[in-house]
Amino acid sequence: MEKLIISVKGLSHNYGQIKAVDNISFSVEKGQIFSFLGPNGAGKTTTINILITLLPIQKGKVTISGFDLEKYQDDVRKSIGIVFQNETLDMNLTAWESMEFHGRIYSLPKEVRRPRIDELLTVVELDEKRNELVKNLSGGMKRRLEIARGLLTRPKVLFLDEPTIGLDVQTRMKIWHYIKKVNQEGVTIFLTTHYMDEADRLSDVIYIIDQGKIIANGTSESLKNSIGKDMIYLETDNDKKATKILKEMKEINDVRNSSKGLVVSLKSEGTKFMPKLFDKIRNEGIEIRSINLKKPSLDDVFIQYTGRGLRDENREENQMMSRMKMMGMSGGGH
Repeated sequence: MEKLIISVKGLSHNYGQIKAVDNISFSVEKGQIFSFLGPNGAGKTTTINILITLLPIQKGKVTISGFDLEKYQDDVRKSIGIVFQNETLDMNLTAWESMEFHGRIYSLPKEVRRPRIDELLTVVELDEKRNELVKNLSGGMKRRLEIARGLLTRPKVLFLDEPTIGLDVQTRMKIWHYIKKVNQEGVTIFLTTHYMDEADRLSDVIYIIDQGKIIANGTSESLKNSIGKDMIYLETDNDKKATKILKEMKEINDVRNSSKGLVVSLKSEGTKFMPKLFDKIRNEGIEIRSINLKKPSLDDVFIQYTGRGLRDENREENQMMSRMKMMGMSGGGH
């Protein structure tokens, strides 16, 4: 039985002279929660728009649910569900009407559509809000409704683009619960997010893209282990001199500057190394203003590989795509 539900081989996409996606390959196994991360302008949005058939394939091969994307776009569309970052709900419909309208668009027979709507509204705890206008629902309820709507056609793959952006912590955790529940029922999840704790909590596997290329991949744990055993956050009165000294120490994997001082990645356990670090720094006449030891986080991984942190909004690439489309450079679309 075929384990892969998404296969991407040698995918490239240009906007005129701008290379947005540069010969990337990856695969997603059935039943995985797959996180696709990248900073603004990394090529992430372009890749996803190709996978969901909003952009044409210029070069490479993509297979989704066993269908060649170039040859069988309609079959691919029928096998996927999409929850976009921006709300796409009609504010003047009720929750139930939103589901009903979506089901009719996809030509689901009434005898299939109606029970499924009832089931999904119950799953996302919106059954009691079924007759409430969408505009009167909270942000979290709207997000849950969009997830339910994305599941109405029983997709094999559900694309979730920033599913919890702008929501409070408690609501985000509820959405995570629904994502896990959907996944446990056999739906493969393709997730993009700017929240590292979200990717850490949910993902079976994580891929990081930057400047159009895949630069790292693995489980959350393996990625964190790849940058060192422990991290030391250090502030001194002479970071430049401290950096030079630290880089000469064999126990240290990497030293980089941050807005709050130095971030030191260690090859070994930090508790054993700290006394040696104290002695070395102080013997060189450098004052330590603050020091903090912790395990590497996914944020540390992201910064290590891309040189920058993820921001809460990912607008730059979308704006670039809009400009390119206006200039007639996108080569067509959905």
